[in-house]
Amino acid sequence: MARGGKLSAVKVEKAKGPAVLHDGNGLYLRVAVTGAKAWVYRFALGGKRHDMGLGPYPLFGLAEARQKALEQRKLRHEGADPLENKRAQWASQRMAAAKGRTFKEVAEEYIGRNQAGWRNAKHCKQWRSTLETYVFPKLGDLPVAAIDTGLVIQVLDEIWQEKTETASRVRGRIEMVLDAATVRGYREGPNPAAWKGNLAHTFPSRRKVRRVEHLAAMPFDEVPAFMVELRRRVGMAARALEFAILTAARTEEALGATWGEIGIESRVWTVPAPRMKAEREQRFALSSAAIAVLEVVRPLALQTDSRPDPAAPVFPGRRRALPLAEGAMLGVLKHMRHDVTVHGFRSSFRDWAAERTSYPREVVEMALAHTIASAVERAYRRGDLLERRVQLMEAWARFCTTPAAVGEIVPIGQRAL
Repeated sequence: MARGGKLSAVKVEKAKGPAVLHDGNGLYLRVAVTGAKAWVYRFALGGKRHDMGLGPYPLFGLAEARQKALEQRKLRHEGADPLENKRAQWASQRMAAAKGRTFKEVAEEYIGRNQAGWRNAKHCKQWRSTLETYVFPKLGDLPVAAIDTGLVIQVLDEIWQEKTETASRVRGRIEMVLDAATVRGYREGPNPAAWKGNLAHTFPSRRKVRRVEHLAAMPFDEVPAFMVELRRRVGMAARALEFAILTAARTEEALGATWGEIGIESRVWTVPAPRMKAEREQRFALSSAAIAVLEVVRPLALQTDSRPDPAAPVFPGRRRALPLAEGAMLGVLKHMRHDVTVHGFRSSFRDWAAERTSYPREVVEMALAHTIASAVERAYRRGDLLERRVQLMEAWARFCTTPAAVGEIVPIGQRAL
């Protein structure tokens, strides 16, 4: 290659691939079999040869290529890695281009990419609600690259003491959004919302802030009298609450039930994995009392062939194609002036099973659709103990429906919607 600036094949290295023309001082011109030419700076690092692209010819002439190679030789003289330096420059350029990305934009992008993998629409709604309420007012319009630990602390300071559980979830969601921003090249460095080694030194653990406030539950010995009162109430929400108590199901599981999940003859209610908290299919044993509730609401879903539409909700709202609203059963409790939650009846059931029966713990836990904690126990117990749970739920139903001296009892068959 001539020194005067014009290319000539002064020295051509033999190679199986493209021809390589050497200009000296680590500068090469690589000529592909297609005729395309590109400048390369070759250097050694750690006992290995490395080639670094300097740009195509003729976009960059010989003089420019020599200047670029000289700059890289200076870096090597100072002990730097030219390739690593180039990657750092690219990252810096990407960061500069991403400075306009706000936290809100990245959060919305994160939700959009991940909501398909979340259990249900409620989870997505909770994500948006907590970010809009607690995070966006302070961080939403800020460049995601500018968010630091101090700003995250400002968000959490206002809610950590009074709403510790919510604050903990908010922190985790900020952390996930910022992690995603780092992966996509919108920011760099450690995550300012990380707990370990970071915010753990600023905020007390949520377990230490206050004792866990369990959802208000009714003492189990008061449940039979309550059921008498509940059966006197008219309305779909009352029947849904009665069914939830008799099955010890969660609110979302009961209200989301469809007739395609119900086996009247088999007395089994099969809830698919996507609707379960543990994301695992659950079979609920249906007692005679639970079946009786289903028979009361069943006519609303009958088709011309006298069978319920499999897609129809078991407990429909005013619009028959949609289930009751999430707060419908809690509304019944408030109207009845009982300061308890729907979820609390699961605790009532568990306490009753522990104090009034001899059923093994794992049978009760499976009835509640809880995951058995021990991996060894899960490995050896692959069944779902359905037959034992049938007996357990019949015993619970008998307890709930046979109160002692509580006044007039409304027969199962005479309840109305």
